Amino acid sequence: MKYIFISIIVIFTSFNCAQKKEPLLGETDYQKAQNAEFKDASKSPLTTKDLKTFKQLDFYKFNKEYVVNAKVTLKPDSAYFEMPTTTDAKQMYRVYAVLSFEMLGKTYQLNVYQNQELLTTKGFEDYLFLPFIDNTNGETTYGGGRYIELSIPDGNILTIDFNKAYNPYCAYNYKYSCPIVPIENTLDLKVEAGVKAFNSY
Repeated sequence: MKYIFISIIVIFTSFNCAQKKEPLLGETDYQKAQNAEFKDASKSPLTTKDLKTFKQLDFYKFNKEYVVNAKVTLKPDSAYFEMPTTTDAKQMYRVYAVLSFEMLGKTYQLNVYQNQELLTTKGFEDYLFLPFIDNTNGETTYGGGRYIELSIPDGNILTIDFNKAYNPYCAYNYKYSCPIVPIENTLDLKVEAGVKAFNSY
């Protein structure tokens, strides 16, 4: 009888927990993964206050027109430079390549950068950093611009998915140090894709 009673308690507790566990929100797998990370206190950049009320990030609806194939023009002789950040932290980058692509009927170029420190960090040897500014900044997106993470391609074509554009962590919490987007990485259009500005309640 004791074991039956314990089993009932276990079943009831499991059922109760299952009811309380909310499904991950998001239109795409990427959005769901981002929301999961932000809900996880061990990974989230959110402040303790914002974490308590966080439900999901605000994304634009996925739009395939913001997925582009860019021509990669390597810059093998580019020198490392200190990219300014939102704090006194120093981060060294170089222009790895210039990416040329068409989006919404026009041609654009962006520099993609390589971080000196990450070159010797296991798992990040192929990491490329694409920060950009566009005409949504300060309106529907974070005023300081957004980032996209990429990897070194095998050939001279690299796919850029602007639906995966995300905010610097300092958009959520001032304790983080974030690279400031170089002015040459400005796009003169509204990139209505990726994450929107974060509103703290």
